[in-house]
Amino acid sequence: MPDYTERFYRNRVKSEDLVSFEVMVKETDLLVSAEQKLEKETRDLVFESRHQIESYIQRHADFLTALDPYPEDPYAPPLVKEMIERAREAGVGPMASVAGAIAEYVGRGLLKKTNQVIVENGGDLFIKADRPVTVSIFAGTSPLSEKIGLVVSPNLMPLGVASSSGTVGHSLSLGKADLGCVISPSAALADAAATALCNRIQGPKDLSTIDEWAGGLKGILGVLVILGDKMATWGQIELVAL
Repeated sequence: MPDYTERFYRNRVKSEDLVSFEVMVKETDLLVSAEQKLEKETRDLVFESRHQIESYIQRHADFLTALDPYPEDPYAPPLVKEMIERAREAGVGPMASVAGAIAEYVGRGLLKKTNQVIVENGGDLFIKADRPVTVSIFAGTSPLSEKIGLVVSPNLMPLGVASSSGTVGHSLSLGKADLGCVISPSAALADAAATALCNRIQGPKDLSTIDEWAGGLKGILGVLVILGDKMATWGQIELVAL
């Protein structure tokens, strides 16, 4: 499976009205665009979010490896509760929501300092902007890769945009889709649902089932699936040629 951990796609980020900067803490590697440089604030928020998750894993090792919905825990830290709940809604393990959960935690924290912010965490996004934002769709070796963009309207924001793949990257996927993308007001839910979506796609016939699946999952606004040269969408998905 190709591993695109180089994150070369960041070289294509264009946000003329925003300032972009990177913050890395252990495995967390963020690209943030905001109205001003907020590196210290971002780093502090990353430490806060990671502390909640890491301290919980120290006491509950199975949280890290669970592939099925995790039991509710009223004593878990707030961010861990969010991950458990959102992953449960999607029918997957809690760590399937971690990138989106951290992106949203950081993004909402930064909104106290800036009116616009985009946080990218391993391809998963939390977006709040005053204008439409176009997200380039990368789907590995698919001929559709980087040929289309997802247009996110300001009236949908704040919004989470998350992607999963059975053919690109190192994240665990049980499916064969080149890309499964989900948009939701909850970035944690978008992340978990993207994993669940990709797990469902084993072949072209499965593209016809995403309407029923997505329609039964409360809290998501739209989905996009790419498998080779085929594509399927559901919900509030606006695409543009790049």
